[in-house]
Amino acid sequence: MICCLNPDCDKPLNPDTHKHCENCGTTLVAFLRNHYKIVKPLGRGGFGKTYLAEDTDKLNEPCVVKQLAYQAQGTWAANKAKDLFEQEAKQLQRLNANSQIPTLLAYFEEGNFWYLVQEFVDGGDLLKELNEKGTFSDIKIRELLLDVLPILKFIHEKGVIHRDLKPENIMRRQDDGKLVLIDFGVAKLATPSMMTRIGTQIGSQGYASLEQILHGQANPSTDLFSLGASCFHLLSQTHPYNLCIQKGYDWVNSWREQVSTKVTPELGHILDKLLKSNPEERYKSAIEVLDDLQPPQVVILPPPPPTPKPTILTSIKAGILATLFSRL
Repeated sequence: MICCLNPDCDKPLNPDTHKHCENCGTTLVAFLRNHYKIVKPLGRGGFGKTYLAEDTDKLNEPCVVKQLAYQAQGTWAANKAKDLFEQEAKQLQRLNANSQIPTLLAYFEEGNFWYLVQEFVDGGDLLKELNEKGTFSDIKIRELLLDVLPILKFIHEKGVIHRDLKPENIMRRQDDGKLVLIDFGVAKLATPSMMTRIGTQIGSQGYASLEQILHGQANPSTDLFSLGASCFHLLSQTHPYNLCIQKGYDWVNSWREQVSTKVTPELGHILDKLLKSNPEERYKSAIEVLDDLQPPQVVILPPPPPTPKPTILTSIKAGILATLFSRL
């Protein structure tokens, strides 16, 4: 089958013999860059479509192709979409050393569209896991934090802020169960003052901190708030945006009311601090959270072994030596 690359085509799969799409009439392209064969659409995002593809130069190894097909009125909006798309490619290239972040394979323009090719992650996202298996337990949330926090530590040390952390953007890899952080489309290099232009939606409502939504601020602390909001969603199966509609950001002070799962005081304290609406009271770094999650263990040394009592043989030897010395 050949997949139509018209982003507005709702029936894109065509027989290999066709030159034009049966549904929309668009000229069909068998391969991008002569070796990426599009297999099928995977989904649609804010700026275009995502496809499953095969790299024929690598024995048909699966990969993901993102297509920038942003339809917007006005030059500024179109340029902004292009900037964010290119930014994702640059961030993935910057973060290629981490096995829990998809590897960037290519970035190019072809046929009036821009394409980003990255490693295929075989697995499902955590929102899908929540919907299929139900709420996460205390232990499962701890495991999530222990898996995701080192990834955040890595990207923050590289000067990158994700800015859109949520269950849909955390995937569980099928072969080893490790979590993978995806979708760096709005990630940005951290600067002393980080503001976004009015009208640009950065981050997802409910998961993004108040200062990120209102002022466009982005730093490690804002990613940590999003991580806390994601944990809450997975614990409660309640979308934090729904609570924002009802209570504004006051919901973070009463999140336990929505959770029926038993949460230990230790995890509760960590979530409280992740969800602080005041950034000054929130965790400042991933390592701070890890320190609370894995407090240093007190090493209790075993007591020294008791002094051995003299044996009969030892007493006999001592007596013989004493006799010998007395005769000298």
